[in-house]
Amino acid sequence: MQDWEARVAALWQQVDAISPTALVSGIDALAAERPAEDAVALFERACARDTAGLESAAEPLYRAALASKGLDPYRQARASIQLGSTLRLLGRLEESEQLLTTQLRRYTEAGYGTALYDETRAVLALTYLLQGRATEAACLVLGTLAPHLSRYNRSVAASAAEILKSTALVSSWS
Repeated sequence: MQDWEARVAALWQQVDAISPTALVSGIDALAAERPAEDAVALFERACARDTAGLESAAEPLYRAALASKGLDPYRQARASIQLGSTLRLLGRLEESEQLLTTQLRRYTEAGYGTALYDETRAVLALTYLLQGRATEAACLVLGTLAPHLSRYNRSVAASAAEILKSTALVSSWS
């Protein structure tokens, strides 16, 4: 598997130099070396299609990879984020929101880790924007940014939470 993953990574390093069609066919050729239900191969196939702008073709592959329960937490988070983004691009905003808020809940599970936590929140904010929920999106982004600021961390986080509360929005992401 390690050699296979190295070859996949090498192909991804060429993403800017090859056509989307070459990327998809290259990843498909590598994925064909793995069992049909291999979660990582399904994930890579979804990523290639997403990168090629084939969101509708990526969606079932992301779903199959996630349903297999065979992804490590990092890839599982990536698959959730990328499927959430794909659903947003396909105009399925409620599904995108549901998937991303479910991913945020995973971060509270013991031992899950926090890899891509901020990224999950950023993609959810984009979904909120398209849903017409600009205040909630802005507060989510500010709350995500606050821990990374060199100063005013608590003030920014508290202000974002207060604005959210004062606008009577109910948050599922805090």
